[in-house]
Amino acid sequence: MRRSQPGLQNQSDSMPGHDPAWRQRLTFSLLALVLLWPILVATEFKPWLLADTQSLDATGRFLAGFFPPAHSAEFLWMVLEASWQTVAMATAGMTLAFVLAVPMTLIVTEHLSISRIGTGRMGLLAVLIRQIVRWLLVLLRSVPELVWALLLVRIVGLGATAGVLAITLTYCGMLGKVYAEILEASDAHTSNTLLQNGAGRLSAFFYGALPNAAAELMSYTIYRWECAIRGSVVMGFVGAGGLGQRMDESMKMLSGAEVSTMLMVFVLLVAVADVVSKLFRERLQ
Repeated sequence: MRRSQPGLQNQSDSMPGHDPAWRQRLTFSLLALVLLWPILVATEFKPWLLADTQSLDATGRFLAGFFPPAHSAEFLWMVLEASWQTVAMATAGMTLAFVLAVPMTLIVTEHLSISRIGTGRMGLLAVLIRQIVRWLLVLLRSVPELVWALLLVRIVGLGATAGVLAITLTYCGMLGKVYAEILEASDAHTSNTLLQNGAGRLSAFFYGALPNAAAELMSYTIYRWECAIRGSVVMGFVGAGGLGQRMDESMKMLSGAEVSTMLMVFVLLVAVADVVSKLFRERLQ
């Protein structure tokens, strides 16, 4: 009797479409389901409620008010002003965040430490200062810009000032952390050589570390500016001005037509920001 069964079995196992790791994938899928199920229960996640008759009726009545969108000249001019305020809020906040994040990045980046030159270890004072700045960056980025805006509205009042300061605080922490990580991951040979030959921290940064990481730093900065525009709209719902505050007012007055127009403008605004950021990234490559 010919023994061809093992060969046929091996041949079938190597056939296209056969996944040799299907048992492992199934095990991990079941394990993930077992771990996620208590989380779904705790959050009371019930997506089937969307298909409920009452929910569908409420959705239909809500969406019916969106058409036709508001398009009067006076309203469109108001939306244009609010959109410009939103972009200005995001840009001003990002600019201030950048100005604050750069010196903090220089402090926390170990590659630019002068005290470690020669001994290979940083001095106690340098370590202490660097750790304090790291904790400050953690504090700033741990609080979402929406929460900062909610607090600052109570301090400086309604308007774009609270939104600009909220973006500045949160994005300063984000930029400082990511900038430092990018510089730490870049080639430190040039900056080390400059520091060992008596150059200052700024010289080592501008002529050593920055040329190697400029493209990645700029790409992340542009991405954060795009995120700041979206965040500016959300902060408007707590009184920080811009398009979000106008949308909140229209929703409270149950004016679905105005909300529909502002939603379309918001989508267009984010699309334009995405195109601008894409153009900048292409120029950097």
